[in-house]
Amino acid sequence: MKRGLRTTALALLLSCAAALPAAAESLYQEGSFRPLTADNKAFRIGDSLTIQVFENSSASSSADTGTRRSNDINGSVTQTGNRVIGQLGIGLSGEFDGGGRTQRANRLLATLTVTVKEVLPNQELRVAGEQQLTVNNELQKVNLEGRVRPQDISDGNVVLSTRLADARITYVGEGDISDRARRSLWRRIMDIWGF
Repeated sequence: MKRGLRTTALALLLSCAAALPAAAESLYQEGSFRPLTADNKAFRIGDSLTIQVFENSSASSSADTGTRRSNDINGSVTQTGNRVIGQLGIGLSGEFDGGGRTQRANRLLATLTVTVKEVLPNQELRVAGEQQLTVNNELQKVNLEGRVRPQDISDGNVVLSTRLADARITYVGEGDISDRARRSLWRRIMDIWGF
């Protein structure tokens, strides 16, 4: 009797187990899948990407202005009988020569690794990162933000800064040398007042 009860209980248990849906997870995860032959390029949030910053900019502007103005008023002398009527002459002239020239050149070379912050709907990567370097108690910071197209990423997971869209590159130095290079407060006030 006990054996029949066990068989019935086992049959009942097996029928209940067969009625429940089976749950299994795939070993394939689409978001993190990387083929063995694929390049090691950044493609998802949190991936690292190396940016080679090579920025050269130069601008020059010049202006030359010259104006000349001259006005003359002349009179005449007439004589009627013994009487002489006077002579009048006025001459006005003015000259102005002006010119100006501005010239500026900047160059920034750096290599820094940034992180993918967002994958945009068009598959572009929004990246951002910061690098800090201290030399002789002078803190140098490079901040970088921008968008990268996947096709611009090299096989070595490197992108040139000239290939970044909406790039914002900031280079800031802090310390004694940077402070001495800035104009003093009193000099800036004098410049505002035109002295």
